Amino acid sequence: QVQLVESGGGLVQAGGSLRLSCAASLRTIRVFHLGWFRRTPGEERDFLATSSPSGASTYAASVKGRFTISRDDTKNTVYLQMTSLKPEDTAVYYCAARGLFNADYNYWGQGTQVTVSS
Repeated sequence: QVQLVESGGGLVQAGGSLRLSCAASLRTIRVFHLGWFRRTPGEERDFLATSSPSGASTYAASVKGRFTISRDDTKNTVYLQMTSLKPEDTAVYYCAARGLFNADYNYWGQGTQVTVSS
């Protein structure tokens, strides 16, 4: 059973920064695409960023330039560095993983709450 465990969420003022971490109970994350998503109450889960096994990163327009995804394959951990946070970034943040040849993310964390106060 694969587990993804997020940490690092919390309360921050607008303009502040947070770094989320996601530890994976996989033998190795080297062959997995890793992603970050978020969801606000009553809304769909939104894509934020993804990191490919080659290290290439892709971002949603809403967070590009403010959020940075990174991975440490030696620690089986993916990170999301968030800067210049806005109240509209308030959400539950999820990490996810999908295998090299999977089209959909099939492993999900339980989520961590991020609240940005104005």
